[in-house]
Amino acid sequence: MLRGTIEDVNPDPVLQDERLTTVGLLAETWAGVHATLERLLRQECGLSTQWFEVLLRLARSPGQRLRMCDLAAQVSMSPSGLTRAVDRLEAEGLVRREQCPGDRRVAWAQLTDTGLARVEEAVPVHLRHLQDHFFSPLDRADVVELTRVLRTLRDHVNPTAAQVSETVDDAPPSA
Repeated sequence: MLRGTIEDVNPDPVLQDERLTTVGLLAETWAGVHATLERLLRQECGLSTQWFEVLLRLARSPGQRLRMCDLAAQVSMSPSGLTRAVDRLEAEGLVRREQCPGDRRVAWAQLTDTGLARVEEAVPVHLRHLQDHFFSPLDRADVVELTRVLRTLRDHVNPTAAQVSETVDDAPPSA
């Protein structure tokens, strides 16, 4: 039996705050999309969404490399979680870790040729999944506005994710 609106269930105005609904919708949408993308990427490309995201971020970065701390911020992983992921990617030959010659505290993740080929092979498949399971109900104006809003929110809650801090002084030598 349908119970009606939230006002019918609980008239407390605090529980009806539209911000709770908005964030709840965001969480429910992302959970559904992520579960679908995870399953399809594993089935069709043999990659987890986590590995795919790391490879994609590296592929789209200058020199196809990022400092580990910058990569962790961009993929929303803890430093230790990223270290474990990079260890596994390195064991598969998709990424290599490089130490900065000028500062031993700085480590870089560098995409390998094999890693680049793997992500380039997966991107068209992933784009098809994104279209089928996320973008298809949206028109172009919706996508532009959603991208603008998400970028604004991301920059507010995770400003370091938008920054790629590569300087000449701490860049590793090109391989």
